[in-house]
Amino acid sequence: MGTSDIIKKVRKIEIKARGLSNQIFTGHYHSAFKGRGMTFSEVREYQYGDDIRNIDWNVTARFNHPFIKIFEEERELTVMLLIDVSGSNEYGSREQFKEDQMTEIAAVLAFSAINNNDKVGVIFFSDKVEKFIPPKKGRSHILRIIRELIDFRPESQKTDLAEALRYLTNAIKKRCTAFIISDFLDTGFDEALRIAGNKHDVVALRIYDESEARLPNIGLVKVFNKETAKHSWVDTASARARSNYNEWWRIQEKYLDELFKRSGIDYVIVSTNQDYVKPLVGLFKVRESRM
Repeated sequence: MGTSDIIKKVRKIEIKARGLSNQIFTGHYHSAFKGRGMTFSEVREYQYGDDIRNIDWNVTARFNHPFIKIFEEERELTVMLLIDVSGSNEYGSREQFKEDQMTEIAAVLAFSAINNNDKVGVIFFSDKVEKFIPPKKGRSHILRIIRELIDFRPESQKTDLAEALRYLTNAIKKRCTAFIISDFLDTGFDEALRIAGNKHDVVALRIYDESEARLPNIGLVKVFNKETAKHSWVDTASARARSNYNEWWRIQEKYLDELFKRSGIDYVIVSTNQDYVKPLVGLFKVRESRM
């Protein structure tokens, strides 16, 4: 993709993402993702009805008159986007690839974050951390992230979610909100997810294509596994082959569902042929109801 094509695509995504963020997501985002707590602001004289638990006894003793502490919500967040750039995301059977859906969702979340004056950073990962963009504020920073989302080319095609989660835990010292945007075609990241979830507010956004959920009967086909770089022949006319594949998909879905619930991780599933607005708003509303 040439430079002019990249600029056009960045602008197109920016317009769509900013519009959705301003019109739909910003209010829900603000309510669904809170700051780290309350911070001390100032003291003032006690007034009738004030909570006596907030009395500042040192200042009260000094002036021989009750004073209370005033607190403000620490609103600013750090938002980290963990973007899966492995080979399996270069797939889509309908209007767009999984990686295109991921790019748009990441852009909407990024603009929602800066509209609330939050910092945004990115971890691009395959079976290793391919690139780390430290969290910052501002439109120019978000546009840089979108350019990277569009044009980034990973060194590896494989997937290792555990490695990305370990990097997040070690690199981001203070508590953040971390969105993992992936197809989650991986296993063995249970412990890394548990540790990351204990330190940060982790949200899983699973992107998939509906054609991945079952193996169709289309005869003998040659398939290419992007992550292993291997070709193989599959007889889809075989009822056993189709049954084995469908069972593997069912087991993977059950594994992820149980893992996210056991880890206390909020998650949402989005198909490539689905409008992602509804499931994201649904996620935000669920979180709002718990606040």
